[in-house]
Amino acid sequence: QVQVVESGGGLVQAGGSLRLSCTASGLTVDDYTMGWFRQAPGKEREGVSLISWIGNTYYAESVKGRFTISRDNAKNTVYLQMNSLKPEDTAMYYCAADRVRFRFSGFKPPDDNWYWGQGTQVTVSS
Repeated sequence: QVQVVESGGGLVQAGGSLRLSCTASGLTVDDYTMGWFRQAPGKEREGVSLISWIGNTYYAESVKGRFTISRDNAKNTVYLQMNSLKPEDTAMYYCAADRVRFRFSGFKPPDDNWYWGQGTQVTVSS
């Protein structure tokens, strides 16, 4: 059974940093595309960053240059380092793992293409 569990959210002032972690079980993160998505109140869930099984990384325009996705294969964990946080980054952040090995579908596949975590809240105060 596949599980992805996020941690590391919290409250931070604008300009600050947070690092989110996503630990997977039931799959190995370097065989799957892993991603971070977020959903703010009243808005649709949006893609933030992806890392493919070969290590290619992708970012939404709104976070380029501020967020960095990385992976520790030994810990089976994916990270999202978030710097220069803005109030508009406030959202529930979800980790997701593609359901199919060695597939890359981009930010907008159907929700059922992914295994989803429960989310971790990030709040950025102004």
